[in-house]
Amino acid sequence: MPEALVGAIALVFDWQVLAVILMAAFYGAFVGSVPGLTATMSVALLVPLTFFMDPVPAIAAIVTTTATAIFAGDIPGALLRIPGTPASAAYVGEAYAMTQKGQAELALGTSLVTAVIGGLIGTVVLMLVAPELARFAIQFSSVEYFWLASLGLTCAVLISGGSVAKSLASLMIGLLIATIGIDVAVGYPRFTFGQIELLDGVSFIPAMIGMFAVAEILRNVARGPRVGRPKDQNLAAVFKGLGQVLSNFRWGVLRGSALGSVVGALPGAGADIAAWISYTLAKRFSKTPEKFGTGHPEGIAEAGASNNAAVAGAWTPALCFGIPGDTVTAIAIGILFLKGLQPGPLVFTQQPDLVYAVFVAFMVANLVLLPVGFIAIRSARYVLKVPASVLMPVILVFCMVGAFAMTNSVFAIWIMLALGVLAFFMEENGFPVAPAILGIVLGPMVEDNFMVTMLKYQGDLTGFFDRPIATVLGVFTLTVWTLLLLRYLNEQRAHRPSKGSLHAPR
Repeated sequence: MPEALVGAIALVFDWQVLAVILMAAFYGAFVGSVPGLTATMSVALLVPLTFFMDPVPAIAAIVTTTATAIFAGDIPGALLRIPGTPASAAYVGEAYAMTQKGQAELALGTSLVTAVIGGLIGTVVLMLVAPELARFAIQFSSVEYFWLASLGLTCAVLISGGSVAKSLASLMIGLLIATIGIDVAVGYPRFTFGQIELLDGVSFIPAMIGMFAVAEILRNVARGPRVGRPKDQNLAAVFKGLGQVLSNFRWGVLRGSALGSVVGALPGAGADIAAWISYTLAKRFSKTPEKFGTGHPEGIAEAGASNNAAVAGAWTPALCFGIPGDTVTAIAIGILFLKGLQPGPLVFTQQPDLVYAVFVAFMVANLVLLPVGFIAIRSARYVLKVPASVLMPVILVFCMVGAFAMTNSVFAIWIMLALGVLAFFMEENGFPVAPAILGIVLGPMVEDNFMVTMLKYQGDLTGFFDRPIATVLGVFTLTVWTLLLLRYLNEQRAHRPSKGSLHAPR
C-alpha cells in the first residue's frame, strides 16, 4: 500500500494532470450550477476528450468534474430554488428558505465546506475499507434493495412539509409516472398511449428539470417578476459563521459522511438517495426538528456532506468488482475499458498505482473544490441582479437543452413541460413536489426488486425477511411507516372540532 500510494502521488502531481484537474474543476462548477445541466451530463460531455488522454488524467478529469458539479448544483438551488443536480433536490427548499432570510452566504458556505469534508472522509473510507465495503455491498440481493428503496420513498414523505395525506398523494403521483413503460414482469407496454418514446419510461432528468425549474418559472410568471425572489446578496462573506455551524452540527456532518460512503457503495444508489436519507436522519435526530423547512443549516450540513461522500463511495464497487455504483462510474468504467484496463478484484494487485491514483485524485479534487467553489459562489451573486424577465427565459432554454441532451428526443422537452405544469398546480394546492420526484427516481427500483423477490420466493411474503440485513431494513422501514400512520392520525385528531367548539354538534 505505501509503495502504491507513493507511485500514485507521483502520477497525479504531474503538472499536466494538475492542469487537467484545475480545468475540470471550473468546468464542473459551471455545468453543475446551470439549471438543466447535471453532473452526469458534464461527465458524458467529457468522454470524447478522454480519448486523447492517458488513463490517470482521464480519470482525474471525471473525478474532479463530478465532485465540483455535485456541489455547484446547490448554487441555483439556494438562489433560485432550482437544483442544478438531482443530489441537491433533497434540501433545495431549506437552502432557498435561508436565502429568503438573507442567509444565502451561510447556506452556500455550509454546503461548500461540508461537501469538501464529506468528499475527503468518503475518500479516506474508500482508501481504507474499499474491498471490505464492496464485499458488504455485494451481499445485497433484490430483497435488500427493495427495502432500501422503500425506505428512501418513506423518507420523502417523512421530511416533506405538507400533511401526511398530501405527501403520500404526491408520492403516489410519482410512482404512477414511474410505471410508464414496459412492464418488468410480462414485458407489456403500460400507459404509453402508442408513443414509442415512452417505452423506456419517463427519464428522471427531464422530470426533475420540469418539476423544479419549469414550475419555478411558471410561479415567477404567475406572481410577478420580483415577488418571491430573494433580495440581491453580496455573497462575499461565504465563510462567516461557518465555525459555529460546524461546531454545532459536527456529529451530523460525520454521520452524513459515513452514511454517504456506505450508500454510495451500493450499486444504483448514489448521491441522490444518500442526500435524501441523510436529510431525513438530520431532522429525526435534531434537537430542533421544528426549524427544518424554515431555513435551518443543520440539514444542509449533513446532506451536503453525504452526497459528496457518496461520490467517492460509488467507486468502491466500480473498482472492486467492475460494477458501476452510479451513472458516472458507469461512464468511467467504459473509459477504463477503452484504455485497456479491467476493473475488478485483480486491479488492486495488477495495477495498484492506478487504483491509488483514483484515491489521490479524489483528495486533490476536493481540496481544489474549496477555492473553485468560493469563486463560483462569488460569481453567482450577479444572477440575482439579472431581471426575471431576462433570467427566466434563459433558464428555460438551458432546461430544454438539458432535457433534449439526455434522450436526444424532442419528446423529452414535452415531458419536461408537462410535468412542470403538473408540479406548479400541485404546489399551488399544497402538495409537495419532493415525494413525487423521489417516486419517479425509486419507483422502477422498488418494482423491479419486488417482482424479482416475489418470483424468487414464489409469492411468499416472508421471503422479504429471510436474510439478516433485509430483516433489519424491513423492520426499520415498517417502524417508520407506523410512525407516519400515527402522525396522520394525530393530524386528523388536531383538525377534528372539539366538543366545546362552536362548530361541534349540539
